[in-house]
Amino acid sequence: MARFEDLQHVFWDTGSNYGVQPPLTEQVILEAEDLLNVTLPSSLVDLLRNQNGGQVTSSRNAFPTSAPTSWSADHVPCDSLMGIGHRERTPSMFDNPYLVAEWGLPKPVVLISGDGHYWIGLDYRACGRHGEPSITWFDTDDKSELALAPNFSFFIEGLTPATKFESERSER
Repeated sequence: MARFEDLQHVFWDTGSNYGVQPPLTEQVILEAEDLLNVTLPSSLVDLLRNQNGGQVTSSRNAFPTSAPTSWSADHVPCDSLMGIGHRERTPSMFDNPYLVAEWGLPKPVVLISGDGHYWIGLDYRACGRHGEPSITWFDTDDKSELALAPNFSFFIEGLTPATKFESERSER
């Protein structure tokens, strides 16, 4: 498994600007933490300093699961990651209060990826608003959830190409 520090500079699909917010500033981080009423993981902030959200490289766009979900028997997608900003028509962590309420998700959770039918979020329920959140999959269609990783760094280190799952199925 690759180390988080080694992945920061090769994580993003630099050929796409979809979902990319303006460069991250300390003021925007503080504004987000105030709005969300949480302390964001330093590893997430470090990753967003390299690129503030956007599409994930195809070599890191899926996370293996220990149980089936409505998405797949063995993984969940993570093809983009929300940044923090106010760029029009670009999903952002600033949209979190609305999205959590709209989709009936638990609090305190900060959504980092998803499309409405499913979300991947920083889950602060066990650690408190200023602790190190775990990463959880939330399926809004079947109202289920699945723990993915104990923290954000572990989640990023565990991402793998979605094509890996397709090739493993075809080999069976």
